Amino acid sequence: MKKHYAVIGMAAALALLAGCGSADVVYKDGTYEARSAEYINDDGSEEGNGYGIVTVTIKDGAIADCTFRTYELDGTEKGKDYGMKSGSIANKDFYNKAQKAVGACERYAEQLVFAGKPDGVDAISGATINYQQFVEAAEAALSQAEQK
Repeated sequence: MKKHYAVIGMAAALALLAGCGSADVVYKDGTYEARSAEYINDDGSEEGNGYGIVTVTIKDGAIADCTFRTYELDGTEKGKDYGMKSGSIANKDFYNKAQKAVGACERYAEQLVFAGKPDGVDAISGATINYQQFVEAAEAALSQAEQK
């Protein structure tokens, strides 16, 4: 009986592992880039918004690498200065929240490589606009790479 449970357990584990990192679509090898729409606050202010650009590298038909960068509406990349006012931290809470969003960019890109599809990327609390930008741009980049 124990042997039977062990075989069932192994089969279940293998089925779960088979789904990890696999994609439903085969992509053409190459590097593809796409940009999200511009996001503007509900109140019309431009602070804290902008757009994102995803660059995806496909190798052997699968996602091998991904980068995600976010930009202000004026084209300035959001980096270590994002959330500062005139080069200094005027509001520490705002700065920390802005930097959390910047840090999420790398994690979204890593999740896409592992999951193999945008649906497999989980949103990170405090970085939901970045998540929306990421998914939009990633889907557009991957649609360029789809084998037709």
